[in-house]
This record gives sequence, structure tokens and C-alpha cells, in this order.
Amino acid sequence: MEKSFKSSAANYGLILGLILALITVFAYVFMLELYTKLWFGVLLLAVIVITGTLAAIKARKLLGGYISFKNAFTAYFIAILIGTLISTFANIVIFNFVDPGAAETLKEMTMETTRQSMENWNVPQEQIEKSMEEMAKTNSYAIGTQLQSTAFILVFECLIGLIVALVVRKKDPNAVA
Repeated sequence: MEKSFKSSAANYGLILGLILALITVFAYVFMLELYTKLWFGVLLLAVIVITGTLAAIKARKLLGGYISFKNAFTAYFIAILIGTLISTFANIVIFNFVDPGAAETLKEMTMETTRQSMENWNVPQEQIEKSMEEMAKTNSYAIGTQLQSTAFILVFECLIGLIVALVVRKKDPNAVA
């Protein structure tokens, strides 16, 4: 049974990766500015968490309606790991090989959005300029930067996964303690 729930979680991960890659391609082709919107990032995070949660729930069903915290977290983690890695790969391909110019365009758009936000929050001009200088030096779409961001995102998603595993777990009352 254990292999079954892990392969099910892997399938959820593949589905998640496909969904995220399609969203990435859609945003790249039709609305590049989506990458500068906070709600877009929140939407992607929600898709990831929902898919991971569904993987954990499916694992519980495959295990006869009962699942340990460890197995619930494992199912969640396998799904989000695979999905997030596929999404990262799609971003790397698009912004480093297919159209590196799009990464520069996004950088400029992000800088302008950040500048406007900082001005709206009455951040001192010297601090805004310092932030703009730092952003100008950074390539957020470089392969190494994307891999590093993926690692941080996975850590954050795992924290959510711990909560999901607590909610999804269900002890078998007939099991020996």
C-alpha cells in the first residue's frame, strides 16, 4: 500500500507541475505583467497547497481511511516537490533559453511596481533609490537564483504541509499503539 500512496502523490505532483507550467506559459505569452502582481503569486501558492492537500487526502483514502502524520506529510511533500520542480524548470527554460529578454522586461516592470508601492507607502526617496540599485544588480530569473528561490519556496510550502498533515492524519482505532 505504501508504494501506492506515494505513486498517487507523484501523479498529483505531475498534474500540479503541468498546471503550473501551463499557467507560466500563459502568463509569458499573454500577460507578462502578471508576474509583478502579488495576487498572482498568492494564486500559484494556493494551487500548490490545494494540490498537496488533495494528494494527502487521496493517500488517506488509499490507506483505508487512516493515515499517520508522517505519511500525510510525505504525500503532500512528494506532490509539491514534483510540481514545484517542474514549474521551476519551465521558468528556467522560458527566461534563460527561449526568451532571456523577457526576464529583463520583467525586471524593469518589477522595479517600477516596487517603486510605486514604496512611494505609496511614503518610503524615503533615498531608501527607494537604494532598493532600485539593489534590484538593478539582481537577475531574478538566472538559473541559480531560481533554484535558490525554489528552495525557499519549498521550505515555506513544507511549513504549510505540516499543518495540512496535522489536519489530514487520522489514527486507526484498531491499530496497536
